[in-house]
Formats: sequence, C-alpha cells, structure tokens
Amino acid sequence: MAETYAKAGAHVVCVSRNEETLKPVAEAINADGGSASIFACDVSDLTAFQNLIKDTADNYGSVNILVNNAGVTRDTLIMRMSEDDWNTVININLKGAFNGIKAAARTMMKQRSGRIINISSVVGLTGNPGQANYAASKAGLIGLSKATAKELASRGITVNCIAPGYIATDMTDHMTDQAKDLLNSQIPLGRIGSPDDIAATALFLASDEAGYITGQTFTVDGGMVMI
Repeated sequence: MAETYAKAGAHVVCVSRNEETLKPVAEAINADGGSASIFACDVSDLTAFQNLIKDTADNYGSVNILVNNAGVTRDTLIMRMSEDDWNTVININLKGAFNGIKAAARTMMKQRSGRIINISSVVGLTGNPGQANYAASKAGLIGLSKATAKELASRGITVNCIAPGYIATDMTDHMTDQAKDLLNSQIPLGRIGSPDDIAATALFLASDEAGYITGQTFTVDGGMVMI
C-alpha cells in the first residue's frame, strides 16, 4: 500500500513500532522516485498516535489519508485464551484504529476533507475457530467505521473498511503445496490474493472517484464471502 500510494504521488509516512523495519521500505520508495518518511509509533498509545499526526501535519502541511493497518494475532481456543491474549489483540487491532481516527479527525475536520481506511478481515464477517480475539477486533473495525463515517461525513471525510481474504504473505509462503491446494479449492477464483489486490482497493478508496462512498466494507477475497 505504501508503494502504491507513493507511485500515485502521495508522500507516505510509514509507521511501525520498530524504526529499523521501516527504513528499508522508505528507502526503496525514495529510490524508486517516490517520497516516504518513517515514524516509530505504538498505535495502541493514543498520545503516541497524536504525536504522529501532529508531526505529519507540521512537516507536510496536511493529513489526507489514514490507513489503519496494524494487526497482530494471538490464536487459541477461547477456553485457553488468556486475558493478555485478548487485550493485546484488541488494543492493537481495534483500539489502535480508534486512536488513529481520534488523532487524525480534528486535522481532517479543519481541512474539511480526508480519507480513513481501516483494514479489517473476512474473519470479522464470518468468525473463525481459535480466533475469537482477532475476529472480535476485525468485526469491531467494521462497526467503528460505520459509526465514524456517520459522524464525520458532514466534514467531507469518508471512512471505509477493506476485508481481505487469504493474501500471499510470508505465512502463506511456508504452507505446503497440499495446504495451498486445499485453500485454493475454497476460493471461487481459485487462487490466493496478492498484496497488490489490497493496495489497489486502498488506492481507489483514497481517490476522488470514491468521494461518494463511505461506511462500506469491501471484501477482497476472491469470492470467499458473498453477502
């Protein structure tokens, strides 16, 4: 997504708790002719997120697009799930997005424009055994998006969700061919998605062409979930 936004002409602020993991991403974007900077931030900390938004507005003049993409898993059955497993996932996946929206909304309201995009999951629509915390956080993002879309619409700010299905990542790279074949058989389009599929949707939702879309959840999943 960062690369896609940069290629479209945006300055991208790449965010993570670990500055070292951000440097290669920003360096690659800048080397490719884009514009990117980094900011270390724990999204579960509201003050840290507010500092991120202030720094961005001070240095670049505005905050036009916020993508809440931070996410972790702590998978286990509900009877074995510790309170820490629950809190960690909710604090990063759901509270992190709340912090981001709360921190960015004031700046966007003054601008009377903005795009907020929350990355949910098809698991937030269907549930998944062993992922009660993750499913709850991703379902919560959908509700959060709808509520804030209604609150912020009068100021020209849209809020939407993307719910990815199975996407090719380091995790899927380690799957056996048999497991991949089984997974592909459950996807109507017959293949695992690409990060580019999510990035293209995120770019569209940030564009002028999506200016009349808000409060919606876009499943990008090869047809796994049809509502």
